[in-house]
Amino acid sequence: MKAVLMAFILSSISISALAQNESRLHRDFRVERGSLSSCKKLNFSSLADCGQTLVMGQPMHITAGGLAPQSGMGFGLAFVEHKNFANEWRTSYNIDAQATLNGSWRAGGYMNAYRLPRGTTYRVAPLLKLYSQSISLTRVDYYGLGPNTIPATHTTYGFSENITGVSAIIPLNGLFQPARMAIVAELNGRFPSLRSGTSSSIPTVNQIFNESTAPGLTSQTAYFQPSEGLRLEPGFFKNRIRLNYLFQFQQYLAGDSAYSFRRWNADFSHEIPLYSLMPARLAKAYYTNRPSQLINNGPDDCTGNNSGRNIPLQRAASVKNNPARPCPIISTTEKLEGAISLRLFFSESFASRGSAVPFYFMPTLGGSDINSAPMLASYPDYRFRAPNLLLLRGTIEHSVGKFPIGAIFSIDEGKVALRRDDIAFDHLRHSFSAGLTVRAGGLPVVYLLFAWGGQEGSHTTANISPILLGGSSRPSLF
Repeated sequence: MKAVLMAFILSSISISALAQNESRLHRDFRVERGSLSSCKKLNFSSLADCGQTLVMGQPMHITAGGLAPQSGMGFGLAFVEHKNFANEWRTSYNIDAQATLNGSWRAGGYMNAYRLPRGTTYRVAPLLKLYSQSISLTRVDYYGLGPNTIPATHTTYGFSENITGVSAIIPLNGLFQPARMAIVAELNGRFPSLRSGTSSSIPTVNQIFNESTAPGLTSQTAYFQPSEGLRLEPGFFKNRIRLNYLFQFQQYLAGDSAYSFRRWNADFSHEIPLYSLMPARLAKAYYTNRPSQLINNGPDDCTGNNSGRNIPLQRAASVKNNPARPCPIISTTEKLEGAISLRLFFSESFASRGSAVPFYFMPTLGGSDINSAPMLASYPDYRFRAPNLLLLRGTIEHSVGKFPIGAIFSIDEGKVALRRDDIAFDHLRHSFSAGLTVRAGGLPVVYLLFAWGGQEGSHTTANISPILLGGSSRPSLF
């Protein structure tokens, strides 16, 4: 951690030298360097301001977050910058890299481009994203395929993947405006690779499984992966109930046709506030898989985040007092906040005769999946894996006093299936979870969960979201 902090400070000092015609980037580094002077003062207010600048400052800050289950907590550096053009186009740039103590790492670059809405022509402008992300995970667990695997077949493997692509969100204005309907599309190149696991206590995957029981084990190939979809985000009863529906069709076109397949996803999320308005700290609930409302931001950017009480005044004061940290300040609340979230998600895969879905691209249930989304949290991570998945999740989260802390309780029901015909609302496994969440200013969401109720004991999960609150998501790893 000391090495990361030293690199952060040295980078700020080295690039912040003033020139006769100071560029915006030089200015940003100079302002952030001045902001870090509060780190020299030994009082609570100065140390709190110093800490927030270190983890949310711009153009550079320290990053911390989970990479994937069993990979540990990652730490590193992020660079964030924006560019405004005279023709009303705006771009944001994020570059980051993180590494964990067990040798896992992630590095990526992300650019978002959008145009400001213009009068009656369109109320919400299209968004274009460009990204390239590489990740290397030392440990991913595999128990076999289907809903009836046993703990005795527990194995592990190493997984790496580069995802390079472009995605677009195109709002459908006019008659579709009340439904907040948008077309979502992406074109990705995926370059996966597997290697033997490194755990001395768990067999590596190829010691127990072969190509027939773990498709894709002996050979990995590059993929061209386009997808098309439709998202609806209407609000009802003066926005007291908010829906987030996504219908998505993905094509995985492999260099080796034996591993080509298609996938259909349907995700129905519902948010119901317990009080008159959508709760400020809970509106972007990590557990509902709902995208951030500030999709123009990158994953390391919380600029303009509306996640606090009286944010227009708070953010104005925050930027005025510390322009190097244009994110909301950590604050308390004087109002009770709470929300109920309900989610139904199912995913089905199709492979032609002679083709198979690679096991490392199949969805999983148990603990958290490879994107760190908790599902059937009482079971071990990655416990059940198959081409088809069904999940029902109900969550209630409520603020605790005036602190930026929430108490959370959730119930999961779900199953995986080898055949699409077996996806039905019977023979579902269940899990209960309770714990605490932290949603402070623009900081990443922190959660601690204790889960029980399954048939394989209990499971405790602690994690930090890999994005700042108010930032957009990273590419899915499967």
